[in-house]
Order: sequence, then C-alpha cells, then structure tokens
Amino acid sequence: MANPVSKGWKYLMASFDQKIDDNADPKVQIQQAVAAAKKQHQEITEHAAEIIGNKSRLEMQLNRQIEAAEKYQRQTQQALQLADEASAAGDSTKAQEYTQAAEVVAAQLVAAEQELEELKVQHQAATSAAEQAAAKQKESEARLQEQLAQVDQLMAQADQAAMQESNAKAMDSLNDLNPEDSVPTLDAVRAKIEKRYADALGHQELMEGTHIQDFVQAETEIKANSRLAEIRAQMERKKELESGEDAR
Repeated sequence: MANPVSKGWKYLMASFDQKIDDNADPKVQIQQAVAAAKKQHQEITEHAAEIIGNKSRLEMQLNRQIEAAEKYQRQTQQALQLADEASAAGDSTKAQEYTQAAEVVAAQLVAAEQELEELKVQHQAATSAAEQAAAKQKESEARLQEQLAQVDQLMAQADQAAMQESNAKAMDSLNDLNPEDSVPTLDAVRAKIEKRYADALGHQELMEGTHIQDFVQAETEIKANSRLAEIRAQMERKKELESGEDAR
C-alpha cells in the first residue's frame, strides 16, 4: 500500500509541472511542507516517547507490587507462626489475636496478588504498544529524511515552474487556467495519517473493568482464607520435615 505522506509529497512534486496558483510562491510552499513534515515527525517522536515511558512506569509499579506481595507473604507466615507458638504455650488469647492478624494480612496478600496479575497484563500490552510506537518513530524518521533529500530538487523545479509561469502569463490562452482542486494539501494528508495513527494506538489502550464492591470483598475473603490455609499447610509440612530430621 502506498504511503499517504509519500503520495502527498509526489502530488506536490507533480504540481510544479502544472499551473501554479497566482498568489502562491512554490518555494514558500516547499518550506511549509518541510515544516509540516518536521512537525509531524516531532509529534510522532513525542507520542512514541510517552508510550515507551508508560511501559517503564508500569515496570516500576510491577516491581513494587512484587515486593508488596512478598512482604505480605512473610507477614502472614510470621503471624501464623506466632499464633502456633502462643497456642503451644497455652495462651489462647494471643493465639486468637495472631490468627486474626494473619487473616487480615492474608486478605492484603490476595489483593496484592490480584493487582500484580492485572499489572502483568497491562505491562504486556504496554510492551507491545511501545514496540509499535518505536517502529512508527523509525518509519517517520526515514520518511522525513527522504523528503528532506528532495528539497533541492523541488527548489530547482520551483524555479523552472516560475519561468514557465512567466511565459504562461504572456499567453492569453493560459490566463483562464485554474489550479487543480483535486490535488490534496499536505496538511490534509497529514491529518488523515494522524487520525489513522491515533486509531491504531487506541487499540492498545488499557481497559479497566468496573467491579461490584461487595462481590469483590467477598471474593477476596474467600481467597484470603484459602491462601491462609495453604500457607498454614506449607508451614505444617515444614514442621513435620524438621521434626523428622530432629528425630534422626
């Protein structure tokens, strides 16, 4: 598929072989086209930097969330161990307090693990978006360099067009010629490309679901109890192994 910007640039080059609008200076048009191309490239570069920056931000959040989950895991284990020690010492009150503390921290652990999974999904999407943005930026850079390389040629053609225009003005038969309205402007082409680029990026936006609070709380409590039982079972198995080694 032909590149829209290259197509627009070729239209501009072809226009120098035709009648140029009486009030337009071809060299000014070239400068405007170059300025527009540079501006578009700058916008694409800034947008790409923003997308790549979002990926880095998610990576930092992901690392912090991993640390938080590990912390809650340790705190839950510590609370359960203290509860077991208090129970073994016959202090049922302390045992109950530590057990309740373990339940609270286990709920925090479940919530942290859920958020961690969500961040992983977001980071994966952000990574894909960052790769696409970087590729778009490289394409834009190559396209800009290609256009800038044609400026001298276009300037020479503009001079030739000016000479042809002078000759044309001397001919009554050419006085009634009108400029081609069907030739698109570079701004119009740029607007279409920016819309297509924005639409493509729109597919990479991260969707956040709306949750019912009571349902989430109930689900968290269930998962917390399950996680608590799992941790307790792990600790019991560890005790049994240690007891077996001591017996030897």
